[in-house]
Amino acid sequence: MKLAEQIVAQLQQAGVKRIYGIVGDSLNPVVDAVRQTGGAAKGGIDWIHVRHEEAAAFAAAAEAQLTGELAVCAGSCGPGNLHLINGLYDAQRSGAPVLAIASHIPSAQIGQSFFQETHPDRLFNECSVYSELISTTTQSPRVLRSAIQHATSLNGVAVVTLPGDVADLEATEPTPGWTPVMAASTVPDPECVQEIARVLNEAKKVAIFAGDGVRGAHAEVIQLAETLGAPVGHSLRGKDAIQFDNPYDVGMTGLLGYGAAAEGLKDADVMLMLGTDFPYDQFLPETTTIQVDRNPAVLGRRTEVQYPVQGDVLPTVQALLPLLTAKKDTSFLKKTLKRHDKIMNHAVGAYTRNVKRLSPIHPEYVADVLDQVAAEDAIFTADTGMCNVWSARYLRPLGTRRIIGSYLHGSMANALPHAIGSQVAYPDRQVVAMSGDGGLSMLMGELVTAAMYQLPLTVVVFNNSTLGMVKLEMLVDGLPDFGVDVPDTNYAKVAEAVGFQAQRVVKAKDVEGALKSALAHQGPSLVEVITDPNALSMPPEIKGGQVFGFATAISKVVLNRGAGEAVSMARSNLRNANALR
Repeated sequence: MKLAEQIVAQLQQAGVKRIYGIVGDSLNPVVDAVRQTGGAAKGGIDWIHVRHEEAAAFAAAAEAQLTGELAVCAGSCGPGNLHLINGLYDAQRSGAPVLAIASHIPSAQIGQSFFQETHPDRLFNECSVYSELISTTTQSPRVLRSAIQHATSLNGVAVVTLPGDVADLEATEPTPGWTPVMAASTVPDPECVQEIARVLNEAKKVAIFAGDGVRGAHAEVIQLAETLGAPVGHSLRGKDAIQFDNPYDVGMTGLLGYGAAAEGLKDADVMLMLGTDFPYDQFLPETTTIQVDRNPAVLGRRTEVQYPVQGDVLPTVQALLPLLTAKKDTSFLKKTLKRHDKIMNHAVGAYTRNVKRLSPIHPEYVADVLDQVAAEDAIFTADTGMCNVWSARYLRPLGTRRIIGSYLHGSMANALPHAIGSQVAYPDRQVVAMSGDGGLSMLMGELVTAAMYQLPLTVVVFNNSTLGMVKLEMLVDGLPDFGVDVPDTNYAKVAEAVGFQAQRVVKAKDVEGALKSALAHQGPSLVEVITDPNALSMPPEIKGGQVFGFATAISKVVLNRGAGEAVSMARSNLRNANALR
């Protein structure tokens, strides 16, 4: 048995069904060992040939997030494995158990500035929980086992650097068996739980701010909200973990947010943060704060926390509930829910009503229709930028859907490779990539990957010929938009040329039919929608500085390009201002 064959055998024992990557000379022993397994259909491992290693890492990250199981990607020496790094950062920050095989130059040449020489065992330290070089056949089985164990038990990235010549040597040690670590829950001490219960019982107005850490504790958090009379706001990652079947939902806070979450958190006497490390401290209120998280390193690093609690959300809430007294005064909850309903029905919702005759097409309308026609168990992936906004505001999680993106790393171009990994892992589920024209064009070659494997995914391209989120950031800072234009490109024709069923939609009345046709297609499909370039996100809480910045930028637009564009932008974005008053 070659060492590469032993490594692949260890991956099989750990339940790995596929490896995403691109072949290369230093990686050839591993790829050939994968070939010899006969593929997943025969109980082996599939090799998923992508066009760019960055996409391989993104695809593995998506698979790992959705399945909760180990996913694997690989890159050849030098440039090959360097391309993995962006997707691996995304996986690490998303808590995805991913193993990356970074093949290396011949071992005798390491340290000699050899062709394509890099040092992967150093380069990947910052985006991994484990990174190690295999230099001998004796060492290899234990290093690989340790890498798998780190990735799966710490929910992060493990990187194994493997010189090609070492991979081609004969294995010298027995292949070890694999037994998954038995997971444990972290529960706070009883004294801590009693103290938190006392604070919550004494508070008149409690608001819950939930993140992805509440996943698996939906029913318990809803019961907690009912007991405390607490509105429930959520982060972007927390959306599909807590928003569904939630009568106490008041939306999302942050720059991409919507609804009454920002106001609800600000008006509360006590904010209870559950399973979130929300990074934008300017959206967090200065109030008494209880933060519950399994990772003690994140407690109190975003805002001042008077009661930092290390614990998994589910057992912590289960321990709290018997100690709480139901609030008799629920006026705070009712007031916040009423405010949320007004904003949603007169502001956010306004963008999706009576718009079939408007041109260009409103992107909000496209997202709303997509939500209506997609399957109840669909998986959505969203590009960073405006697609994050539209997915956050208009897609309903339903408790059966999943919505993922590069929410913590914030990388462009993630939606398509995330969709590839999602569809490969779940071939029988509907997978939809919400791509911006800027993001899609960055890794557009992955359309070839989807066509090559005839993946039945659907790409919905929001083509506004601009980097919309960057444009908004410039306007809020008082700067005229510059350098954000994307060339007018017919992405439908590009997709059709590589084997997609593709449609280009320029009229709002054609959106629904195009989406239904694409979702019904048994193969890769793409719907390109020409959307309003002036449709920009409005933050949930508009501050004076932001208004001043926007107004200053608009005045510069008028001076430099005439009033026409400024009027168009006002009509696209500010018609909700009256509804917010």
